[in-house]
Amino acid sequence: MKTLKIALLAATATVAMGGAALADDSPTVAFNIGAASDYMFRGISQTDGGGQVFGGADLTAGKLYAGTWLSNVDFNNGTTMEYDLYAGYKPTVGPVAMDLGVIYYGYANKPSGTDEAYYEVKVAGSVPVGKGTIGGAVYYSPEFPFKSGAATYVEINGSVPVDDKWSLSGAIGHQDVDYNGDYNTWNLGVGYALTSHVGLDLRYWDTDEHGFGSIYDGRVALSVKATF
Repeated sequence: MKTLKIALLAATATVAMGGAALADDSPTVAFNIGAASDYMFRGISQTDGGGQVFGGADLTAGKLYAGTWLSNVDFNNGTTMEYDLYAGYKPTVGPVAMDLGVIYYGYANKPSGTDEAYYEVKVAGSVPVGKGTIGGAVYYSPEFPFKSGAATYVEINGSVPVDDKWSLSGAIGHQDVDYNGDYNTWNLGVGYALTSHVGLDLRYWDTDEHGFGSIYDGRVALSVKATF
């Protein structure tokens, strides 16, 4: 997903630039595919420490977007795949780039009678700070997986380019779940652009609830992603 910039047109240039403005709002489709040493989501391994292969597609039209994303998972209960569906709106309010959306998380080959699927609404924003950005996000679900109740995830994140190839980024978050699932999480990593369409990410993830199980333990994950 990407934010499209909309230029303000001077009255005297309306006719000359009208075609370009229309092109900016024309629907575009982008695809992504990648692999990782571990599928990490909010500090928790979704593949029980195993590898991940993922891919997705995004449709963008002006400030609106929609897409889907697929990945293998391993919850030690037979579930083998996650499929996400999402849509949203990305307005700009002053210096703040907003992202207002909804995400549905579905799962394939799940055990009969389980309630793993859920959805979240998202409110996120970021502002430029020097060469980098600082942002925050809030995700809310009225019913988390396995009927564990309402859940809220709050995150503060930031990124900064080191040069044309290297960048640093990190985040601190808190997951709150009605039914005894609260924890804090953080990550810090470095990205490297192999090309304009292929990037690497090496990241350390951790939580403060290792007692919840080994999937909450700190670990390093390496990923590669291609967009086209």
